[in-house]
Amino acid sequence: MSPMGVEPFAEDWRKASRSVNNGACVEVSSTLARVLVRDSVTPSVTVIAYAPEAWRGFISSVKTGACGSSR
Repeated sequence: MSPMGVEPFAEDWRKASRSVNNGACVEVSSTLARVLVRDSVTPSVTVIAYAPEAWRGFISSVKTGACGSSR
């Protein structure tokens, strides 16, 4: 268990469709109460939990370029 009590072995982890096959990416899983994020290289080490509204805000910022994307 992570410090927040989140079980790190959720069954529905997914990677971004644009992730590269070198394994260096994050995986995301979600429940009604939180969005979970972990490193795909060491998935059992740390899981970070976000409130769904915080995650939606982050995704919105990325899509609009507010996060300083280098693309």
